[in-house]
Amino acid sequence: MDLGDHAPCDTGFPPKAIAHITADRDDATAAHPKDLVPFANLQALFTGGKREMAPHILWSPFTGTFAQFFPATSRSKSLLDKQGGTRTNRAGKVVLQVEALFFPFCRVNGEVFATLADTPCKGWPELNGWVRSWGVPDVFPMGHPHGFTSNRSEQIWETKGGWYAHAHVPENDHVDPGSWPEFVAAEPFPGAAFFHTGQKSPVIAAMHRRLVAEGCNRYTADDVLDVWEPDDVKSYAAWQQKLGFSGSDADGTPGASSWEQLQVPHLV
Repeated sequence: MDLGDHAPCDTGFPPKAIAHITADRDDATAAHPKDLVPFANLQALFTGGKREMAPHILWSPFTGTFAQFFPATSRSKSLLDKQGGTRTNRAGKVVLQVEALFFPFCRVNGEVFATLADTPCKGWPELNGWVRSWGVPDVFPMGHPHGFTSNRSEQIWETKGGWYAHAHVPENDHVDPGSWPEFVAAEPFPGAAFFHTGQKSPVIAAMHRRLVAEGCNRYTADDVLDVWEPDDVKSYAAWQQKLGFSGSDADGTPGASSWEQLQVPHLV
């Protein structure tokens, strides 16, 4: 749902991602939980009256639904950016801002969730892989968020790549997200010989989902999700081409480099 109004990031700084929660209800408590606000309401808000505060991604950890409002290479607008200081919305090769649809003690299908990490976190492996594919390392330089407390350092912000809580960002006074899911380990490269016609594996299904998420979907409706087939070759070749490979290096057979950059979620 591209809002337009793109603007560049300050690419001299390391790549970052910012963790937010929508916090659209502030009156819910353990004794008096409130129903979660529908995803469509927040999507309409960020494309309407609050477009000047829109992030890159709105994410529902309950359904795995996403809406994207800016391309990764543009700044978004969810951070306060005071004139004359660090450019909070821009200070990175990318500054990917994610708003999780959540507030403490929200109620979904009769179940109450005190923290974001307590939710099903559906879609988190795909989201984590997408952010990682833009060069953002799996680290919180100012500490993984565990509670609604602030901890801010402009020096760390400007020099360290990785994930930041809204509570870590200079010039801002919000203390969200309170918690955030743990990072998802990537599936190791199984070797080129693994990928042969008829090979059946949940690893192939996980790869399929990542290729679709990366816009390299060359699959047909009758493709079998967990079996290596000609559509997998076509889709993986599209991924190799997206990375800049050509010729025999983009023949659709996974190699170690392209596989590492795809960041297929590790299967337990």
